[in-house]
Amino acid sequence: MSELPPHAPAEADEKPQAAADESAAKISKLEEQLKAEQQKYVYLYAEFDNYKKRVARDQGDLVTRASERLVGQLLPVVDDLERALEAAVQHEEAKLEEGVRLVHRALADVLAREGLVEVETDGAFDPHTQEALLAQPSDAAEGTVIQVLQKGYRLGERVLRPARVVVSSGAEGDA
Repeated sequence: MSELPPHAPAEADEKPQAAADESAAKISKLEEQLKAEQQKYVYLYAEFDNYKKRVARDQGDLVTRASERLVGQLLPVVDDLERALEAAVQHEEAKLEEGVRLVHRALADVLAREGLVEVETDGAFDPHTQEALLAQPSDAAEGTVIQVLQKGYRLGERVLRPARVVVSSGAEGDA
């Protein structure tokens, strides 16, 4: 039988040890990279959470400022209304009517400056901006608005309240 030289087992032991050392170094390097990536994730998550809180706070501030501005514009209307009520107590009907008209005009102006627009009710019924409460026979063409029971309003493109209307069902004999 042939015997292995005495240095052969030592070489055989060095190769697995070198491979193990190399693997341990790779694992250590990968663990460091993982820690760095986890730290980046934690920072990013905290930054995003702060961003969400800041946006929510800013949005609340914006709503508050918008409300303050509107309320500030409505205060003169409240003052006018108080003067009209004082005139009513003194039974000065002409001043009362004038006061109420003044309040109405002032309030309508404030709301118009904020973008409030009355819904058009002339002509054909529009189901997107009007609500038909009743259909009555009339000389007007079928589907035409013949009476407005309550005005409707838009704020920008959004309908705040549809106009409540009576619609013509055509002439009485057409049924």
